Amino acid sequence: MPKSNTDMKGEKECTFLHSVKAMITLIKNGNVVTSDNEFTADVLIEDEKIVAVGKALNVPADKVIDASGKYVFPGFIDQHTHFDALCNSGDLDTAPYETSKTAVLGGTTTIVDYAPQDPGKGLLDSIDYRINVRAKNKACVDFALHSLITEVNDRMFDEIKELPKIGVASIKAFMAYKGSRLHVDDGTLVKVMAESKKAGVTTFVHAENAEIIDMLQQDCVKAGNTAPKYHAVSRPPMVETEAARRAVYLAEQMGAPTFIVHISTKGARDAVAEAKAKKLPVYGETCTQYLTTTKEKLSNPDFNEAAKYVCSPALRDEDDLEAMWEGIKDGTLSAIVSDHCGIDLATLKQVGRDNFVNIPNGAPGVGDRVPMIWTKGVVSGKISKQRFVEVCSALPAKINGIYPRKGTIAVGSDADVVIYDPNCASVIRLEDNPNGIDYNIYEGTKISGKVDTVLLRGKVVAEGGKFVGRLGDGKFIPSKAFALCFEK
Repeated sequence: MPKSNTDMKGEKECTFLHSVKAMITLIKNGNVVTSDNEFTADVLIEDEKIVAVGKALNVPADKVIDASGKYVFPGFIDQHTHFDALCNSGDLDTAPYETSKTAVLGGTTTIVDYAPQDPGKGLLDSIDYRINVRAKNKACVDFALHSLITEVNDRMFDEIKELPKIGVASIKAFMAYKGSRLHVDDGTLVKVMAESKKAGVTTFVHAENAEIIDMLQQDCVKAGNTAPKYHAVSRPPMVETEAARRAVYLAEQMGAPTFIVHISTKGARDAVAEAKAKKLPVYGETCTQYLTTTKEKLSNPDFNEAAKYVCSPALRDEDDLEAMWEGIKDGTLSAIVSDHCGIDLATLKQVGRDNFVNIPNGAPGVGDRVPMIWTKGVVSGKISKQRFVEVCSALPAKINGIYPRKGTIAVGSDADVVIYDPNCASVIRLEDNPNGIDYNIYEGTKISGKVDTVLLRGKVVAEGGKFVGRLGDGKFIPSKAFALCFEK
């Protein structure tokens, strides 16, 4: 609960006496919304931290922001992004973290990016490379990291226990993509779960049945069915449901906290719900696209339009879309993410023009997640404002071991703040928030409200729909082991 003015009087005096050079920012009269509360208050910031939350905080400030009539949210957290996804294709000349300004403009102040093993490298070296080379002086948002397996060997297993020492508390395994460097077989997955459990590292799982997908893809191609719409045909809900149930069973047998990523179908959602009913440490997330977009987009006869929507799992129908909202509302699913991936249309997607199997899977979305979920979820009455903050900020912070530093507006937390104006209407346009890719899958969508001002650790980095921060403002945020998924 916020401290009263009386309680904070001595604290404020002490705060200002000890650091005359501190940058003081005061956000006035905003409607503060956290995952469990909503109240009108001022937020006082000293340098990078929140130092007071209460009414009528009439103290000297270097910068005063009037938030009257607006919502004041904790900075939003996208726990599933692939800004550096192209590294494994050998493209080391790009600087994808420079494009993270799109996240800022969309109200996201922290991402949890996947750090894939680079060819011939271990988990630890690959993480260090992301922190000190790829993202250094480029990231516009704060970032934590998940480790991501692309090369199975003894070194990889040995390094799992070392991950928490370098601030990483999660590791991802792909059950999909047979024959690729990403694919992890069941034996490997079980061993990863065992080693991760001992280290306090959460196992993240991409749950799709690789064998069945491979068979269905071959059948489609043999029949001459190579258009993008057959991406969904070859990845039906059953392949996700089966793999999710298998992952849950393996997690149960190993007693390993497990998180199933980007759930898109009712069957996989139900697998998580049943695990929760048994009090197993199994959690799940869904994505903006699975809450707002259906597989009809893949049926567009224009290859360029359809290829934009090739992602995995595939887009589903309306029934599954509604099931995802139900899972968010009833607590089965714990986070809404973007699965942002910088795969452009002009070159990379064209590889699959004659065969959908070769279309790289993924689409951008980190910059649109917050306004899309606010509009389609909160304004439409599907979820409350508190649940919106919970699944887009607080729970991702807890799941990744960075709460309460991130994910809430409270004394001592990082001053990551989003001021949202609910009284504006707009339309999503790529030109208004360039994402570094040549398309936006939400182009033309009508949005309620807009992100007005964004503060990253006390610094204004977006204002009036414009990025006003600098490359390199973002920094690595270490995750703590034994995070939410380990709690009883």
